[in-house]
Amino acid sequence: MLTLRRPDPETRIELMPLIDVIFLILTFFIYAMVLMVQIDVMPVPMESYISGESAEPVPATSITIDLDGSIYVGQTPTVLEDVPAAIDEVLKAKPDTSIYLVMAAGEGDIDRGPILTTLWDHLRNSGLEIMLVGAATEHDNPAPPAAAITPPPTTNAANP
Repeated sequence: MLTLRRPDPETRIELMPLIDVIFLILTFFIYAMVLMVQIDVMPVPMESYISGESAEPVPATSITIDLDGSIYVGQTPTVLEDVPAAIDEVLKAKPDTSIYLVMAAGEGDIDRGPILTTLWDHLRNSGLEIMLVGAATEHDNPAPPAAAITPPPTTNAANP
């Protein structure tokens, strides 16, 4: 019986596919870096008009309730009873100031609900327009109003 012997194939490491993969990865990272650069807007000279006025930003201040229940008017710590007086001082300096009511996000050690309702009551009593600040939520369909729950009739044990 005649047997043919084939030589064992040589193990070779091909470098061309490795180089192709390296260049592909390099191209990806270069393209990603180009997209990360913030592109500046092309400068356009603005026309000046005789009747034109420059836009003035509206001054604003915030009333912040922190996680620990402390209250700040702007960046000044204030107690709850002194908030309307502090807002009046801000409004005396700049009467067209917008006032924002902000609650710090997160859960604190104390319940800030009573602080918020008392503060809201003090501010509404002073006649100020207060705007709440919060994160936007996406609602496709607004939730239907909750059905009124009527308690079951109670029976008096003396009068069955």
